[in-house]
Amino acid sequence: MDTTEERLVELEIRYAHQELLVEELSNIAAEFGRRIASLERENRSFREMLSALAPSTPESPDE
Repeated sequence: MDTTEERLVELEIRYAHQELLVEELSNIAAEFGRRIASLERENRSFREMLSALAPSTPESPDE
């Protein structure tokens, strides 16, 4: 194989590895997005439960 051909093969190999890494990172980012959305829903639910349990705030004597 000549130098140009070797370089081309090396570039194709690197490209294939980078393509796999980009796909893996994309999957990880999508999973994190799903986890964040789930945690936001859970947080909202906890806030609603907490506000339902909290007694109404009485007005201060100054008001």
